[in-house]
Amino acid sequence: MAGAVSGSPDGVQLALDRLTGLRAHAGRLGLSPGSRVRTARAGGYLSVYRGRGMEFDEVRPYQAGDDVRDIDWRVTARSGRAHTKVYTDERERPVFLLLDLSPGMYFGTRGCLKAVRAAEAGVLLAWAAVANGDRVGALMMAATRHAELRPMGRPPGVLRLIRRLLEEHRAGLERPGIEPAQLGAGLDRLLATARPGSLVFLISDFRRLDGDAEKRLARLARHSDVTAIFVFDAVEAEPPPPGRYLLSDGHARAVLDTADAGVVRRLRDAHAAHREGVAGLCTRRGIHFMDLATDAPLVEALRRGLHARLPHHGAHLEPAGRS
Repeated sequence: MAGAVSGSPDGVQLALDRLTGLRAHAGRLGLSPGSRVRTARAGGYLSVYRGRGMEFDEVRPYQAGDDVRDIDWRVTARSGRAHTKVYTDERERPVFLLLDLSPGMYFGTRGCLKAVRAAEAGVLLAWAAVANGDRVGALMMAATRHAELRPMGRPPGVLRLIRRLLEEHRAGLERPGIEPAQLGAGLDRLLATARPGSLVFLISDFRRLDGDAEKRLARLARHSDVTAIFVFDAVEAEPPPPGRYLLSDGHARAVLDTADAGVVRRLRDAHAAHREGVAGLCTRRGIHFMDLATDAPLVEALRRGLHARLPHHGAHLEPAGRS
């Protein structure tokens, strides 16, 4: 059952000033461009589009149709044959966020609701992306519908995301208990919209993964750089001390009895099995997996998790300076 057994209003509501203020911390994530991508449609920061670009690539013999402004006169004079300079064209990398705002994410006992932590993580990643010149798109899986935002750059793109998140979060608090479609539906949309070379962040507790999720994730990971951010609350990983705890979503109520050793064992084992299942799926498909607890310092937890990215991923992270 979704709900919060304890926690301040700040951990339940999304705060506009908090989300906009995360911009000041974006540089601490250390997001940086990845290695060059070798195909014209592969996305990434540098693609081998031939023409007048931003970075010098090579000198080769002149070919019909080459721009005469790119002729390398020094090499031409030395070799006696016309040569032209070739450049790689710098291109922005789309960043996509899949944000799980389903009813199960409106639970929290430490720090904040899982939905709040997912939203804050998404906004922080968005600020870091636009600081690198990337465009950010988002797919929000809320209680009654999916909200999709096309990639958009610069601060207005993040502010648009923040406005929509505030709307969807308010709706999620007002309409508890209505489960949306499985996460597979969101993955289908990402497969249709995320172009090759995109950087994709899946931010969820992954309770809504359906049976075909691995196939979808495998397809997504084949052409995009994917990170799965596993959001959880401390009480899910380790039940509280023996006692009777009231759980509520604002309407229905239930009692968690942790004086029963069997209940505690089942809860602990269920969480461990779920986490290991998601992590194992990611490992099989070359997807970076990281944990994000609701009571962990957001910026530091994201920075640590992202710096542990698999070394073969196209995008990488560089050590962040002191803030």
